[in-house]
Amino acid sequence: MEKLFKIYWPFALNEIKRNFAYKGRFYLFILSRVFSVFINYYLWMAIYQSAQGASLGGFTKNEMITYVFMTFVASGIISISMAQDIGYDVVEGSIAVNLIKPIDYRGSLLARAFGIMIYRFVVPSLFIWIGLEGYRIFGLGLSVTNPYKIILFIFSSMLSFLIYVLFDFCFGMMAFFTTYIFGMTIIKNAVLTFLTGQLIPLSFFPEVIQRIFDFLPFSSMIYVPVMIYLGKCSGYEILGVMLKQALWVVLLYGLGSIIWKRVTKRLVVLGG
Repeated sequence: MEKLFKIYWPFALNEIKRNFAYKGRFYLFILSRVFSVFINYYLWMAIYQSAQGASLGGFTKNEMITYVFMTFVASGIISISMAQDIGYDVVEGSIAVNLIKPIDYRGSLLARAFGIMIYRFVVPSLFIWIGLEGYRIFGLGLSVTNPYKIILFIFSSMLSFLIYVLFDFCFGMMAFFTTYIFGMTIIKNAVLTFLTGQLIPLSFFPEVIQRIFDFLPFSSMIYVPVMIYLGKCSGYEILGVMLKQALWVVLLYGLGSIIWKRVTKRLVVLGG
């Protein structure tokens, strides 16, 4: 384990340094992220003001406030794309160099994604999270979130992170067949925003659709950790959803290995 850390940690560290390198990019990233979450917040507050009931989709107004900001925190540390990096390596031909290096290509991508996750957690997710807790206590008069829920949220988020990046690795393999996947990546990100519950809680959908979502890995990416944090899952239900997350990690890792072996056999790189 120590040897693997020494090999792959520099990839993560390089991503952290790269994201902090340019001040303009750094501030624009924070501004765009904060702006997007507050747009979502005011949208839901307008919906609740015009609603007749005290709750919508099983969420009270206070719970929806927590949901909006915690999906922001979760998406920031979970929704990290590998596909664009894979597509770039295929287009540039640098994938050939990566194949002959004495390191695992997928491992290096995972380490880079981990570095981005650390960066996004520190900036600005952590500050939004702290601000949310302060607002819950002093603004809404709620109690401090149970540390047990916070620990479970973090653990579930780590599993969600693995699910997301392993799924994105499988998606990125399309670059070996289509070469340029930038457009498909944009479509994929838009669809995942919908399917993961980041835009609309999955409980708002009809029961039949919710059952379909239960058989797919997407609900395990963002929706599950946030529902654990809100206390919507408890006891054996938490154990069940986490076991499902762990199962998807294993399945997506295996699927990625199979696809990787096949695409590398047909890879042709021209130039020198």
